[in-house]
Amino acid sequence: MNDMPKYGFVRVAAAVPEMKVADCVFNTAKILELMAEAANKQCYITVFPELCITGYTCGDLFRQSVLLDSALDSLHELTEASRKWDNVFIVGLPLLIKNRLYNCAAVIQKGQIKGIVPKSCIPNNNEFYEKRWFREGGDLDTDCVSIFGENIPCGVDLIFHDAEYPQLCFAVEICEDMWIPVPPSSKKALDGALIICNLSASNELVGKHEYREMLVKSQSGRCIAGYLYSSSGVGESTTDLVFGGHAIIAENGIVLAQSERFRMESQLVVSEIDIQRLVHDRMNKSTFMPSDADNRVVTLEPWKHDIETLNREIEKHPFVPSNPKTCDERCAEIFKIQSAGLIKRIKHTGIKKAVIGISGGLDSTLAFLVTMRAFDQLQLPRENIIAVTMPGFGTTDQTYRNAVELINIIGADYREISIKDACINHLRDIGHDPSEHDSTYENAQARERTQILMDLANKENGLVIGTGDLSELALGWCTYNGDHMSMYSVNYSIPKTLVKHLVRWVSNNTGNNDMVGILRRILDMPVTPELLPAENGEIVQKTEDIIGPYELHDFFIYHMIRYGADPDKILFLAKSAFHGEYDEKQILSVLKIFYKRFFSQQFKRSCMPDGPKVGTISLSPRGDWRMPSDASAQIWLKWAENT
Repeated sequence: MNDMPKYGFVRVAAAVPEMKVADCVFNTAKILELMAEAANKQCYITVFPELCITGYTCGDLFRQSVLLDSALDSLHELTEASRKWDNVFIVGLPLLIKNRLYNCAAVIQKGQIKGIVPKSCIPNNNEFYEKRWFREGGDLDTDCVSIFGENIPCGVDLIFHDAEYPQLCFAVEICEDMWIPVPPSSKKALDGALIICNLSASNELVGKHEYREMLVKSQSGRCIAGYLYSSSGVGESTTDLVFGGHAIIAENGIVLAQSERFRMESQLVVSEIDIQRLVHDRMNKSTFMPSDADNRVVTLEPWKHDIETLNREIEKHPFVPSNPKTCDERCAEIFKIQSAGLIKRIKHTGIKKAVIGISGGLDSTLAFLVTMRAFDQLQLPRENIIAVTMPGFGTTDQTYRNAVELINIIGADYREISIKDACINHLRDIGHDPSEHDSTYENAQARERTQILMDLANKENGLVIGTGDLSELALGWCTYNGDHMSMYSVNYSIPKTLVKHLVRWVSNNTGNNDMVGILRRILDMPVTPELLPAENGEIVQKTEDIIGPYELHDFFIYHMIRYGADPDKILFLAKSAFHGEYDEKQILSVLKIFYKRFFSQQFKRSCMPDGPKVGTISLSPRGDWRMPSDASAQIWLKWAENT
C-alpha cells in the first residue's frame, strides 16, 4: 500500500513512570528518562498516564496556582527536551483555559506542542469526583489555546496524522472516555484514526484489571485499531485508593503487550502496530463508514524510521492458538461447527446415509470423526456410515491397517474396493502406459476413487463426504473432479496444520483406548496421497518433499488471504516466525511455489462443493474469496524472482 512505513509496522510504547504526588520536578525527570528510552527504541508514539506531570490524586491541590504553574513549567521542559527527537510523546496535565480547569493530554513532537486534548467525560461517582476540579472537554468554547506564546489547537475534535504517511493517524482519549457506551475513539476511528491513545488513572480493585483489559481489547477490535493504554502507577496517593500502573498495547482485539502491575520502578511497554493490517481490515468492512463528526486534523512531522526487527511475536502457526487451553477450546468448537454443518445438510436432504473414503491419513480421519459425531447426534446408527477403503498402487500396509482398524472401531459399514484393475483397464483404454508414473497415472486413481464413492452414494442413497482441506485447495493439491469433488466437504476451511490438532484433540477426549492408539499412529504418518508405487512397503511420495512444508504454506495463506500482505512482508514475517528453522532461501523457495500454485489452481476452487466455514479464512467462491481463474501471478512472482 502507498504512504506506509516499510512492512506497515509502527513501534509504539505505553509508559508508566515512577512518580510522587504533586512533585512536578520529580515526575518530569522520570518522564524524561522514559522519553529518552522510547526514542532510543524508535517508538513513534509513547503514551503516559493521565495527569502524569502532577499525579492524578492531588485533590484540592489542583486549585493551587503553584501546582498549575509548576505543571506548565514541566510541560515546557518536556517540550524543549523533545527537540532532539521526531518521536511523539503524549503527557497528561491540568491546564487552565479561559479560567476553567481541564484534565488534558498534550501531544508533543520535536520541540512543539502539536495539540491539547481535554478529557471528554468527567466521572463523579463512587471514588471518583473529578467534577469538583475539572470541566468536561465538550464545554470548551475555543478551538485553540495560547501556551508559551504559541496558539495550539485544542479540543476534543483533534485527529493527528503524519505529514508523509497520512494513514499513520491517531487520536487521544482520557480514562473514563473509554468506559462510556460510545467512546469518543469510536468516531475518531471511523474518521481515520488507526491508533487510539488513552491516558488513564484507573485504580485497582479485585478483578478490575481483567475487565480493563477486556475493555481495551474490545475497543481496539470494535474500532479496528491499535490501542495504547497507560494508567497511573503505585506512586499515586494511597489515602483511599491503590494504583497498579497497568499499561496495555492492543491491536484489533488482541493484546500485544502489557505491563507488570504494582512495580515500583518505571516501565516502558513496547510493541508494534501493524498499520497495513488495520487498513486492510477497514477497507474490507463495508459497514466501517465515516462518522458525522467534524474533526480537525493536525499534521505532525514525518516519521522516517522503518522497522527491521519486531518486539511482537509472530506466530508460526497462526491457525493454531499457542496457548494449550485456548487451543483445546478452539478445537472443541471447530469440531462442533463441522458436525453442525453436516447435521443440517443431512436433515435438509432427508438422507440417512453417508459415504466416505478412508485412506488412513489425517484428512479422511478427521472427516470420518466429524461424520461419526454428526450421526451420533442425529441418533442415526453408525452402520449408516459407509466407510470405503480403496487400495491402489501406492497404498502401504500401515495406512491400510490404520483405515481398516479405525472403521471397525467406530462401527461403520466397512467396504473394501480395490482400484488397481479398474485403473489399469482405464489407462489401457486411453492408451497410457501404466509404467509411466506421471500426472495421468496419479489422477486416474483419484478420479476412480471419486467415481466409486459417487456411484456407491447413488446406489445407497447416501451423501459423499469430502475430506480435502483448506491448504490443499489453496495449492490445488487435489485432482480436478477427483478428490476435489464431494457432496459436502466438512474440512474445506480447515488448514493442514490445524487438521493434526483436531485429530489429536479427539484422541485426547475419547474414552476408547483402542481408538487412541490408532489416531496416534495416524498422527505420526507423513502427509502423502499414496499414488506412486511403494518401495519395500514404504511410502515414497511425501507431499511436503514436493511442495514444501505445510506449516509454511499455511503461514502464507493466512497472511495473504486474511490481511492482504504482499510477498515482501510475508517473507519478513516468516523469517521472524521461523527464525532458526528455515533460512531466507528456503522460505523464498516455498513462497514461489505457493504463488505459482495459488494463482494457477483457482479453477478448482471456483467449483468446490459446499462446506462449513469455521475460521476467519475461507476460499469458498460463494463467500470469502472470489477470484478469476485466469488471473496472472506475474507481479507477485516478479517480486519473488527479484529477491
